[in-house]
Amino acid sequence: MTVTKAQLVEDLFGKNVFTKVHSAQIIDTLFELIKRSLENGEDILISGFGKFSVKEKSQRQGRNPQTGEPIDLPQRRVVTFRCSGPLRAKMNAERD
Repeated sequence: MTVTKAQLVEDLFGKNVFTKVHSAQIIDTLFELIKRSLENGEDILISGFGKFSVKEKSQRQGRNPQTGEPIDLPQRRVVTFRCSGPLRAKMNAERD
């Protein structure tokens, strides 16, 4: 199941602490802060959840999967996520 931004707003609103409009503003602000930090190359550490990091990928040689021809893939930045230990333990405890 995919969790959407609208579902996050509904869940926050469902806690009966904020109005729906205020809940939407909080979620939007949170995502804007996360995006801005990642754009600046900064890591995001959310205790008990995990860490988002920006990694640099070097230029490299790739291959067109349809034709098999070699192509140059440009240098780029990617976001990686590393799950926290407590969250990983909770995810794996459900399987036991």
